[in-house]
Amino acid sequence: MISASAPGKFVVMGEHAVVYGKPALALAIDMRFTIRMNPGKTFRVNGKPATNATMSPHMKWISEAHGNRPVSIFIDERVPTGSGLGSSAALSAAYSGAVRRLCNLPVDHESVAREAYEAEFAAQGRGSPMDTSASVNGGGIALNVPYSKEDFLWHIEKNGNSWDISRFDVPEMTFVIGNTGIKAPTGPLVEKVRKYRDESEFAYNIVEEIGQLTLDGMKCITGNDWVELGALMSYNHKLLGILGVSCPELDSLVEAAMPTSYGAKLTGSGGGGCMVALTDKPKETAAAIRAAGGTPYIVKTGVPGLEVKVREKKPANQGKKKNPRKSKRDESSE
Repeated sequence: MISASAPGKFVVMGEHAVVYGKPALALAIDMRFTIRMNPGKTFRVNGKPATNATMSPHMKWISEAHGNRPVSIFIDERVPTGSGLGSSAALSAAYSGAVRRLCNLPVDHESVAREAYEAEFAAQGRGSPMDTSASVNGGGIALNVPYSKEDFLWHIEKNGNSWDISRFDVPEMTFVIGNTGIKAPTGPLVEKVRKYRDESEFAYNIVEEIGQLTLDGMKCITGNDWVELGALMSYNHKLLGILGVSCPELDSLVEAAMPTSYGAKLTGSGGGGCMVALTDKPKETAAAIRAAGGTPYIVKTGVPGLEVKVREKKPANQGKKKNPRKSKRDESSE
């Protein structure tokens, strides 16, 4: 049996702008997708028969890339779907890692990150490798932010855009995520911003500004300046609202978190899903989010990325202990 797990993530700064090759920062969190996989005669998910028509598009793409090998899988979902916390990326990373191990293919982080991103792109039609890179690498990842040679992870290009993905050390920070409970598919929101950006110089400049804010945010993280980072996050939220990807429920949770936080913003594609607050008063912030109608999560960052393990099946007679105390009658009968 193969077991593979990968974490969800949240975006500190840079969502939507990252689609166009602008900088972004993301942190993996202690919510994970875990997949247990066995070879099978037919494809089954959580004990039920599945076909290409009923599989998620991400799993379908990965399965087809490896010859639709029949497997039986069980999925343990700990990342809320449609929430902006990278559930589909975590699923793609874990599933890719498990299938590649089953097929005796390399399961190094770069190979899985590239394959998981292709699955994400095929499912959504647009997007960056931010979510999948965060799920595979874990910790903190930066896209198109100046990096040292030791921190560089991989370079990915797609549709005229390119991203240098690097890791960064995650300092001790406390974040509270607030879930609106509204599920919003990523693809339509990304397309909404694309259309606005292509048709409006104003929107184009906002995307550019978000990219610059992200670079400033990275300086705050390396300098442990939480006051300025929080201010940049809050301003980032306002810019995303102008692009039309916030909603009243998200704005309400952001506003509720502000009195006990350095700053707060939506995280992910928006339209619902989650917001995130940087705070040193997590219990108070969580209570404020709950009072405003959201579901709060105090999350741990700096968590490991993709993990793949194999458990060999024991022989039928393995584990049976011989009786060390044989009687003389037993010995004479042998």
